[in-house]
Amino acid sequence: MENEDEITKELRRLNNNASRLSVCSAFGGMQMSHKYLFDSYMNIVDRHQKGEGKGMRWIINIDKENLNLVKVFLKAGIQIRHVKHMPPMNFGVSDKEMAATMEKMEGGKMSQSFLISNEPLYINHFNSLFDEIWKNGIDAKWRIKAIEEGVDSEGIEIIKDPVEIQKLGFSLIKTALEEILVMYSTASAFHRQERAGGIQLLKEAATERGIKVRILTPEDELIVETARKLMMVQEEAQQPHENIGIRYIQPHLQTKVTILIVDRKYSLAVELKDDAKQTSNEAIGLATYSNSLSTVLSYASIFESLWTQTELYQKLKESDKIKDEFINIAAHELRTPIQPILGLADILRSKQTDGGQEAEYLDVIIRNAKRLQRLTEDILDITRIESKSLGLKKELFNLSEMILSAIADSNNQVAKEHKDTNLKLEFIDSKEGIFLEADKGRINQVVSNLLSNAIKFTNEGTVSVAAVTNNNEIVVSISDTGLGIDTEILPRLFTKFVTKSTTGTGLGLFISKSIIEAHGGKIWGKNNYPEGKGASFAFSLPLHNQKFEV
Repeated sequence: MENEDEITKELRRLNNNASRLSVCSAFGGMQMSHKYLFDSYMNIVDRHQKGEGKGMRWIINIDKENLNLVKVFLKAGIQIRHVKHMPPMNFGVSDKEMAATMEKMEGGKMSQSFLISNEPLYINHFNSLFDEIWKNGIDAKWRIKAIEEGVDSEGIEIIKDPVEIQKLGFSLIKTALEEILVMYSTASAFHRQERAGGIQLLKEAATERGIKVRILTPEDELIVETARKLMMVQEEAQQPHENIGIRYIQPHLQTKVTILIVDRKYSLAVELKDDAKQTSNEAIGLATYSNSLSTVLSYASIFESLWTQTELYQKLKESDKIKDEFINIAAHELRTPIQPILGLADILRSKQTDGGQEAEYLDVIIRNAKRLQRLTEDILDITRIESKSLGLKKELFNLSEMILSAIADSNNQVAKEHKDTNLKLEFIDSKEGIFLEADKGRINQVVSNLLSNAIKFTNEGTVSVAAVTNNNEIVVSISDTGLGIDTEILPRLFTKFVTKSTTGTGLGLFISKSIIEAHGGKIWGKNNYPEGKGASFAFSLPLHNQKFEV
């Protein structure tokens, strides 16, 4: 999600539905939460105090700057623990959903992008991550006392010299006894270390000393090739594959920090200053070295969390691929017998001249076979759209004639399926033929779908179609006097499976939007209130020749 108002609304909904909420954030996240979400937190705390739910926990790096706000949260009944080195992301997880962002939200500014999911794998994963960090945290009351008394003895060191940072990183790798964990901030950071000799040191640690090495990095073709070579080296050395493991971080999980963890006793977190630079000395900023057990284990927990998440992400990708392949095959297999059913039923229907019961039965067969045909075509269109293979066959045609033809087909639909309705379909013509270069079949599909929706939700009155030219574009609108668009689905109108109808799949508007956008146009919908009853849908298309992108 990227809209600030929608993010705030969604986070409040998540909080109000939660019986338990765990948040891990920087100071900016706490400021933002106090500004926008604090009352929804109080609902969780109040329910917990009445014996309902498990309340609320918060992890934050407590310092002099945020001390007063932490006290406000503590006083409100929120449990808080201090962790010196926070994860590179801010996240909140309940028993039902999770939300995460990589933004710092400095000064309490609402994040511009949030990842929100109710996928059980992610919820369990983030709950486990929070519990691991919480276990290694320090009770906020002790941390506040230490700050107020001027006592702070955590084992960390800030290093400013890039040369010293590089030397320390290599030294840690060379002295590792059991395990090395590395998370690179960017693909370029990986390549800089490859040029500096860091990847070679990791390979030697694994192949010559038997150290278990695991690497998390963003993916590119060169990194994939390096990973393949490392696997080949292990095979040649007849060593187990698990001595070197490489997994790829998804783009939304990338950070600005490279983290090295050795033997779960030492950590080195290196800030990225300028990713465009060719050498590490030029690209990196400050580094934080620590031998504090709680700090190192926190970094290790972050690494393990991301390591597991990359596996879950890969499994979800494979699952989606299998699902899409199955749907595609099923749709093709369904389409094959539909044509002979329709063809033979039409032949039999043409021979029924008396209009008896057999004719009615055949009408039912034909009507439902056509519904199944539309469903299979919709499914195949969704597959084409999501695989970016929706082809457009452009031709020059008379748009007005096409609309009149679609209205004639819709009138037949009304006569057969809506006999008891008092409905009129009309075309407000511009009196001039409007010619358009586009995929005639696909534009007809959009118009027919919008007409079908209007008829479905209009029992009486008028469905009007208009086509006008305006500023080098054509605008086609379909207005009705029916029930209008349910306000609950209005914000998600053009997404998949959104419908309030007892019939239909909710795919038509999503497909229509994809077709119009593939032509370089736009599509929108709205209720006619307060001007009148019903709803209006419209789409615009470029009037002149365009290069279509699919």
